[in-house]
Amino acid sequence: MPPLELPLGLGTSGLDDPAECRATVTAALEAGYRHVDTAQMYGNEAAVGEGIAAADVDREDVVVATKVHPDNLASESVRETARESLDRLGVDRVDLLYVHWPIGAYDPDETLPAFDALREAGLTDHVGVSNFTPELLREAEGVLDAPIAAHQVECHPRFQQPDLRAIAAERDHALVGYSPLAQGEILDDPDFAGIAEEHDLRPAVLALAWGLARDVTPIPKATGDHVTENLRAVTAEVPETALDAVDALEGGERRIDPDAAAWNR
Repeated sequence: MPPLELPLGLGTSGLDDPAECRATVTAALEAGYRHVDTAQMYGNEAAVGEGIAAADVDREDVVVATKVHPDNLASESVRETARESLDRLGVDRVDLLYVHWPIGAYDPDETLPAFDALREAGLTDHVGVSNFTPELLREAEGVLDAPIAAHQVECHPRFQQPDLRAIAAERDHALVGYSPLAQGEILDDPDFAGIAEEHDLRPAVLALAWGLARDVTPIPKATGDHVTENLRAVTAEVPETALDAVDALEGGERRIDPDAAAWNR
């Protein structure tokens, strides 16, 4: 299996209306996106699959990623519900299948061999994890036969994840950043907006371009015109001085911080 290439993606968390979700996915792919991220937890896999099918884009050119719900992480549930995800998506395999959160029914010795089995059966090309700590990453690496292809975590200019970025570089897996606009709060952040204005960049474009320049794959959720605006981050010319200024921003709090998360134990 060739290495996984993960371009800037479309996040679909919160796209609950099926018609809007379908239309957004189709528009994103036809605008140039080649990576779509969903999850069992989002309840929109069917709409995402319909949007992919409707787009005038070859399925083989699109990285399709989904995640197994924490309640479904017992061995047999992983196998059963992953197949149900494929049925909802209307595909015979996904490019990337994640453990969504290492909580609930997650047990590395039960959960991870089931992911290996799905990969060996050709139902996913790659295995990923999401919301893991460095300790849990190391543990998972010791159990999985498959390499960890991607680790998905919250990452944005006010929550830069330097430790996990370093681990991703060291272990050669992708770091995928959800909430790359800090759930929209970065757009109104005066210090960040000042950097964007100084360099004549839209704040959303700068935030996403910073992630790409720092080896993070952002997966912003967007609808309407924001879909195409976000894609400009791929080709934007962002000077190193702007990226360095973002690096120097003071860190903030997580936007996604459930009590049960591994880092709160």
